[in-house]
Amino acid sequence: MQPLQPMRVDWVATPPPGAYPQPSRRSQRRSYGGPPNYPVPPRWGFPLLAWRWPTAVPGAAETANSVDNVRRLGRLAQNTLFVLAVIAVWAAGSEIWRYVLVAQSRFGALSPGVVNTSDAMVISSGLLYWIVGVFAQIPVLLWVWRARNVAADLAGYGPSRSGVVALLLMYVPFVNLVVPGSVLAELEHAVARRPADERPRPSKVLRWWWGLWVAAGLLFWITLLWRLRDSTQALADGVLLHALSDLVLAAVAVASLLVIRRITTLLLPVDAASVRLMRVVEVKDAPEPPLRAVRASGSPR
Repeated sequence: MQPLQPMRVDWVATPPPGAYPQPSRRSQRRSYGGPPNYPVPPRWGFPLLAWRWPTAVPGAAETANSVDNVRRLGRLAQNTLFVLAVIAVWAAGSEIWRYVLVAQSRFGALSPGVVNTSDAMVISSGLLYWIVGVFAQIPVLLWVWRARNVAADLAGYGPSRSGVVALLLMYVPFVNLVVPGSVLAELEHAVARRPADERPRPSKVLRWWWGLWVAAGLLFWITLLWRLRDSTQALADGVLLHALSDLVLAAVAVASLLVIRRITTLLLPVDAASVRLMRVVEVKDAPEPPLRAVRASGSPR
């Protein structure tokens, strides 16, 4: 009698009926059967963030000299300069009112309340102007510093002066009438991706800013030296010089705002949504395209 051979059994593990919902034939015939259905929670997904500039994604290495940082500093500098321009116009109006009161005092005594109000406006506007002017230099100088570094990375060459030397020269009397304009001209030249050996040519906005900056500096020294005169007419003329200086400084603040906005816009990438789509309607005086060689009969395609 032969021994019994062991029976070979293959075990196949299958889920029990009803473990997973089976798609019906009716749902398969539809064009859209609803959202996907997974037996277990998926381990993949998109990051929980909105679309933004690539350097602003959390986790990305954002350095201090980045385009986003320059944009934030530019926005802060523009807001500060706008406030400074408003205060400068207020200071100019206060000086003009004081001059009108000085002219009226020739024909009689003035009311103490009117004189005190005029003095309070002149003092408060002048004090606010100097405070805001000092604090406005911080974001403006930081913006220039960071924008120079970003422009050097984009253009492939650095500025002629280092940041420390340019900063020190901006506070040297009479030298600071030329250095800021040349620094901004070099920055605009680098932002526009122009060659390094080409002479910088400032734009129209920058030329206007440079002229106003020189005029404001000269008026500052003229007004400061005018105070050495003690005659009555000199004092009255000094009030007008103060008003003119404040108006020119307001124009410098507005022009600085426009220059910062222009250079910051040139640094930012081009937004595809803002580009106007165009199509070719007609081509005139174009050369005729060359004709293809005639294929010989029997040659393979």
